[in-house]
Amino acid sequence: MIVTRQDMEARERERLAPYAVKSGETRGREYPEQEPRYRTAFQRDRDRILHTTAFRRLEYKTQVFVNHEGDYFRTRLTHTLEVAQIGRTIARALGANEDLVEAICLVHDIGHPPFGHSGERVLSELMREHGGFDHNQQALRVVTLLERRYAEFPGLNLTYEVREGIVKHETEYDVSSARGYEPEKRGSLEAQIANAADELAYTAHDLDDGLYAGLLIPRQLDGLALWELGRREIGFKTEEFDELARHRLIRRLIGILVRDVCEATAERLAQAKPDSVEALQNLPYNVIGHSELIQEMVNELKKFLYEKMYHHYRVVRMAKKAEHFVTELFNAYMAGPEMLPDSIRERWQEGSSSLARVVCDYLAGMTDRFALQEYQRLFDPFTRP
Repeated sequence: MIVTRQDMEARERERLAPYAVKSGETRGREYPEQEPRYRTAFQRDRDRILHTTAFRRLEYKTQVFVNHEGDYFRTRLTHTLEVAQIGRTIARALGANEDLVEAICLVHDIGHPPFGHSGERVLSELMREHGGFDHNQQALRVVTLLERRYAEFPGLNLTYEVREGIVKHETEYDVSSARGYEPEKRGSLEAQIANAADELAYTAHDLDDGLYAGLLIPRQLDGLALWELGRREIGFKTEEFDELARHRLIRRLIGILVRDVCEATAERLAQAKPDSVEALQNLPYNVIGHSELIQEMVNELKKFLYEKMYHHYRVVRMAKKAEHFVTELFNAYMAGPEMLPDSIRERWQEGSSSLARVVCDYLAGMTDRFALQEYQRLFDPFTRP
């Protein structure tokens, strides 16, 4: 038996919730294309994202720890894959479109510069007088302009719904600007799921990495409500904490959080009764989220991580180094654009973008490793250019 795209679209109409986005009802692509016989539009988007240079570079971009600090720690790539896995689980439970959720999850971080939030913060400051920098808008720029893989159009020509999911990506640390994508409306259910999966993943996995690195000590977490809930459910004492206990606890915390998001969201959907995608997006609030009790626990844990991990002296030292690297590279290219590779410099010379924007695009696309190597090539007299 062969299952065609039309068969898949029919199954979506039959099985997905009325407020879920159906691939057969997509608002389409900027450049019209014939859709594949055996993939839906959103499956095609997912595959295009996976094959991009920007996606592959996530392997060597910082989540919290710089790549060369150890092979265990999360990178942007492993974080992205974890977000996609969690997103699909939530989507399946809520009757949402799993393929659209997966595509948004996979693309949500490809606009991040090297060195994590430190790199983004300094690049935003450097671009203040040149149009600014935001990693969501940069991700959109990557998929609509910077990736060159097709002769017929720039970018990836993704569907409207995936692009909307990019610009409406929001977490506690990200506030989106959705110009051109009906900013008065909420994100689709699938976009909201991707947002929730992102926050859930980095909260649990940053805790895991912090414990593994020794930045956090288990007894520091005693008394935190979510930590205590996880401890009770798997039944261990702080003094018994070891690597296996850490794995068990992180798994249990993720399970608690996923279960709560699904159940709390189902209650909101039952109360709001949206009967279409548009009805859900016109609600005055996001339907995806935790219950009030669990959200208080999550906020307490986030506050702890912010104070004890993200501001740990080892993390701060690397952040300061990162700010220095990015600043020096930006200033060097601005003062001497002839040092840019030919393909990069040509984009400026052809007049499609300002020098600052071209330099910003080049820096944002770098991995941590490449940025460090480029810094050596430009400023170390004993390194070959």
